[in-house]
This record gives sequence, C-alpha cells and structure tokens, in this order.
Amino acid sequence: MIGWMRHTPRWSVISVCVIAAVLLFVGASAHAADLLSHGLHPYAWAPSRLNLYWSSLALFDTLAAVFLIRGERLGIDLACAIMATDLAANWYADYGIQHSSFAAQPGLQRLTVFAALVLGTAPFVRRHLAQ
Repeated sequence: MIGWMRHTPRWSVISVCVIAAVLLFVGASAHAADLLSHGLHPYAWAPSRLNLYWSSLALFDTLAAVFLIRGERLGIDLACAIMATDLAANWYADYGIQHSSFAAQPGLQRLTVFAALVLGTAPFVRRHLAQ
C-alpha cells in the first residue's frame, strides 16, 4: 500500500490542500463570528466544554489552514485532529443533547463529508508535505 501512496499525483495533493484550507477558513470564520457576536458560549443549549471547544476552533481551524497552504505536515495532522474531535463533538451534541437525527442536521452532514475527505486523503497527502 505504501508504494502506490508515494505516487499520488502532485496536482491531487495540491487540490486537497487547497480545498481543505478553504473549508477550514470557512469554519474558522463561522466560529469567529459566533465568538464575536455571542462570546465564549454561543450555544445556550450546549455545555460549557462544547462551547469552549467550538470557540477554540476559530484559532485552530485558521492554524491548520495556514499550515496546509504552506505545505507543512502539521497542517494535515492538525486538520485530522480537528475533524475527528469536531465530528465527535457535533455527533454528541446532535444525538446526545438535542436528540436529533442525521437527516435533520445539514450542518452535520456537511461536516461528515468534509471529515471523510480530510481523514480519507490524509495518508496520501501527508507523504508529500514538508516536515
């Protein structure tokens, strides 16, 4: 498996990095807007730890995007950590707290697709990024 990962076309690595960086900047903008308009607790229904985590993504999403644009491995590593934890937090919030369904949550659907993109392409992309 490792051998064919090494042969990932450069254009596909660049495409994934650009798409992920743009979407991370979109997420950072949304979290920053929530932070600026509602403070550290933008969602009254959510526990403090989730509110603080989502507010911190204004910084972490931006960092991951910048590292990806610079072609650094830390960008894809941070993006994977963000996507895994953000997806878990949102699934918990939707199912455990709000008792909602996946079909009723378009934001969760988009986040799941984005997480699949980042996590699914990370092994291919990471090999081509600088330490």
